[in-house]
Amino acid sequence: MHNLVILLVSLVLLGAPLAARAYEPTPENLAAREWFQDAKFGVFLHWGVYSVLERGEWVMNIEKITVADYEPIAERFNPTEFDADAWCRLFKAAGAKYVTITSKHHDGFAMWDSKVTDWDIVDRTPYGKDVLKQLAEACKRHDLKLFFYHSQLDWRHPDYFPRGRTGQTAGRPDEGDFDKYVDFMNAQLSELLGGEYGEVAGIWFDGWWDQQSKNFKETKDAPVKQTRIDWRLDETYALIHRLQPAALIGSNHHVEPFAGEDFQMFERDLPGQNKGGFSPDAVIGQLPLETCDTINGAWGYNAGDHRHKSVSQLVGYLVRAAGLNANLLLNVGPKPDGTIDDVSAERLRGVGEWLDQYGETIYGTRGGPISPQAWGVTTAKPGTIYVHLLKRPDADGEGWTTLAGAGELSGRALKVFEGGEAVESRAGDDGSLAVRLPQADSEAIDMVLVATGD
Repeated sequence: MHNLVILLVSLVLLGAPLAARAYEPTPENLAAREWFQDAKFGVFLHWGVYSVLERGEWVMNIEKITVADYEPIAERFNPTEFDADAWCRLFKAAGAKYVTITSKHHDGFAMWDSKVTDWDIVDRTPYGKDVLKQLAEACKRHDLKLFFYHSQLDWRHPDYFPRGRTGQTAGRPDEGDFDKYVDFMNAQLSELLGGEYGEVAGIWFDGWWDQQSKNFKETKDAPVKQTRIDWRLDETYALIHRLQPAALIGSNHHVEPFAGEDFQMFERDLPGQNKGGFSPDAVIGQLPLETCDTINGAWGYNAGDHRHKSVSQLVGYLVRAAGLNANLLLNVGPKPDGTIDDVSAERLRGVGEWLDQYGETIYGTRGGPISPQAWGVTTAKPGTIYVHLLKRPDADGEGWTTLAGAGELSGRALKVFEGGEAVESRAGDDGSLAVRLPQADSEAIDMVLVATGD
């Protein structure tokens, strides 16, 4: 296997001029993009050595733990309760169509049997098994697509030098060869995409921002897409597409997409917003979109984090994302024993129960013709518009409810999605639409209307 990895990387390097060509996605890749936009909902998993400490995935950096002190923690990582099929059954019950799991987070720990390092779950833990292989096989059995999150930055690797914004307290020598580090990263990606894990739906990169020039005082006025080092993105992206042409590449860099990327993601924010503070430089491109957020506050397991969002909040986020033509990737941090906490599991099942009833209005849709409003959003399929009333305005004394910005639905036949009851409507003078709505369950998360006709 080691020789195969070297051969794969060498072949791409020998063909490096290919990487400099304008990226043209293959028919398989374009079909995968279409599937991705139809899928609408995935589950995100942050799991690794950091889970043992139960204080989130950034614990090594936040608590200034050195490499020498961090490595022994792997000896305590023994997820004997991990059951990939049980995970997949839960994710299917949640209504998810795909799964994205951390293959390697910023601590550099590989959650598979890497051949280019022993800093991995097989060689360094008492568990000694490849969890990515188990999950890949289970996802195939349960008809779930599998993406690998992969951190570009690395707090442990000696050749990740110069240091970026993070990892300054890991106790590494102040020297290294960044090109050697990128070679190492590409070798690991070759392992993940070389066939042992089957068809990989995509690679979800994170960490480019660690070297973004504008985040350093001496280069604070640099262009937003400039970095202090050469990530060799063209080469890495060409490698991925060469090994698996249908694999989708996305990067959590918070800027306009780079050539070679296939989807664009937004962290803790809907596209076009910056409430989370990660997207001041984000520019929405022409690629499929995805937003990611957590069920509670942390990405990796944090035993003290009880800020779980309600099912209503999570469904609302999913619906608003769909209204903006984006997927929702909803994160849960598995516990160090390999199980998923009861509250997070309950929230996932709650989302699934809603999708069992209203999935038609989400799966396979695109963002509707009406811009997001205080009352909600619209999603659409050919010939049909779904009007999601997440915050139903109060009716006036005559029973009319005004939907701001929805005037273009005037003249279309309107009915309630659940039950099919016809809804009377009339256009307002200000571009609004007034509707007479039936009595609704006060506990309902979302009243959905269906608009048809021209």
